[in-house]
Amino acid sequence: MKKLIKYICAVSLLLFTQACNDEYLDRLPLDSPSSETFFANETELEMAVTGVYNRLWYSTQGAVWFLSFDFASDDGWDRNGSALQALGRGEQNADNGYTNGFWSAFYRAINRVNFITSGSEELKAKMDPEKYNRLVGEARFLRAYFYAYLAELYGDVPLVITTLSLDEAQTPRTPKSEVIDFVLAELNEVKEYLPMNANDKGKVTKGTVLALISRVALWNERWQEAADAAKELMDSGAYQIDPNYSGMFTFSGNQSPEVIMRINYLRGVTTHNTPRDFLSRMSLGHSNKKPPQDFVDTFDCIDGLPIDKSPLYDTQHPFENRDPRMNYTLVVPGSRLVNWIFETHRDSTLTWEFRGDEKVRVPNIEAQHAYASFTGYLFRKHVDVADYPTNVGASEQSLTIFRLGEVLLNYAEAKVEMNEIDASVYEAINSIRTRESVNMPPIAEGKTQDELRNLIRKERRSELGMEGFRYFDIRRWKIAEDVIPGPVRGRVNRYGAGGWLNEPPIIDPMGTPSYDHISNASEMVVIETRAFNPSRDYLWPIPRIELETNKALTQNPGY
Repeated sequence: MKKLIKYICAVSLLLFTQACNDEYLDRLPLDSPSSETFFANETELEMAVTGVYNRLWYSTQGAVWFLSFDFASDDGWDRNGSALQALGRGEQNADNGYTNGFWSAFYRAINRVNFITSGSEELKAKMDPEKYNRLVGEARFLRAYFYAYLAELYGDVPLVITTLSLDEAQTPRTPKSEVIDFVLAELNEVKEYLPMNANDKGKVTKGTVLALISRVALWNERWQEAADAAKELMDSGAYQIDPNYSGMFTFSGNQSPEVIMRINYLRGVTTHNTPRDFLSRMSLGHSNKKPPQDFVDTFDCIDGLPIDKSPLYDTQHPFENRDPRMNYTLVVPGSRLVNWIFETHRDSTLTWEFRGDEKVRVPNIEAQHAYASFTGYLFRKHVDVADYPTNVGASEQSLTIFRLGEVLLNYAEAKVEMNEIDASVYEAINSIRTRESVNMPPIAEGKTQDELRNLIRKERRSELGMEGFRYFDIRRWKIAEDVIPGPVRGRVNRYGAGGWLNEPPIIDPMGTPSYDHISNASEMVVIETRAFNPSRDYLWPIPRIELETNKALTQNPGY
């Protein structure tokens, strides 16, 4: 009772104090910025723009957001019984936590940019206009970036570019084509405010803008815009193909001449869990994000021929004489990972450990551990062994999100789709294939449009594997309905079995393998069976909570 009396007295005193001072509720906070006075100076604008960059740190289902997409494609699988795994199986609905999370995360970022563009205009007269335009241009780029992904994932989405009041919150979906029009118009405007490149790879530059224009235009079959943006970046000379392919995805990628932009991390502020996701149990990882056999078999032999046609392919030594990008992207049995030889066949109860210059035989956790790699393979890309052992679960390695290699392939694909096949198309593809650390045979001129189309699609899978593109590629090419349904396979892994397929799979022109004819295909590990409904699954569901709070929204078909 005494506590209740004290509470009533306290509330009464508060109300009395408010009544005696009409300006009580109008007071500004003394310990933090106020929306009423924010953007009083340049420092506050820089803080606000940094707050938008921070949305790039979004992680979901234990993975960095842009990498997570490929675990729902034919290039990857998520072992966790998660909403991401459900998406891969075609079982997503309007309550799926993975698909819902992107809507919320990206609109939060967009709202931050709207706050900047709506509230900072008066500041332009108080600071260097060039710096003002650059800072706001970086924010507007990020808003366009997030809108581009929202449109690809959900189709029509609300296009909101100002800070809304509560009365304005009932906002309908804008046609995807109009959203893309806005994105490309924004990018073409802000590119003039930004330098072509910067020493800080975490900053938006004109190069980043041109790379995104080429990506978004390509995704939406705006071939000329894609080719023009890519060509402008290529002709600038600001970026060059890195001879060291694997280095772009380690700590040294910050110095790569090919890298256009990376997401920066800083221990003590934010880190990511990629090494823990990708590394083996023996190297303190959880190996819960992994590639299937299908992805392994898409890589050609070093003669440029697929494994079903190359005389260099040996079914008993399937990883020899292969495109080096296979080993730069994946960890395959028999290869070194940190201090151990990675072996996954169940009979491999011992493996080699490197102790300085000495090799010793040690028990092999990967052979029989219940949570070792189910497929027999792991991802190597985006993992630097420098994080072992201390920072496996908290890496501050920057992650590459834009690089010249993608832009060159965007250019080549756009030119081919317009049937403007010339020497520049072959040069773009071959500059990637013939980099020093890859050294694959160049593509010979004289190919038809269909032949080049398939070659580029296959090249994208080998060059850009586990960089977040495959999920979008198979959707925009409308082949997801062909490559997703069916079993997700791992290697032959039965006790007493040899461990390898008796015959190579048949590889189609886009690099997709078929195992129907293989005599011991039944011995392959099957970790999941997937489905894909082409009348529904090319778009994600609008989150149920958004439909309930915004009655102007409509749901995508089939959900």
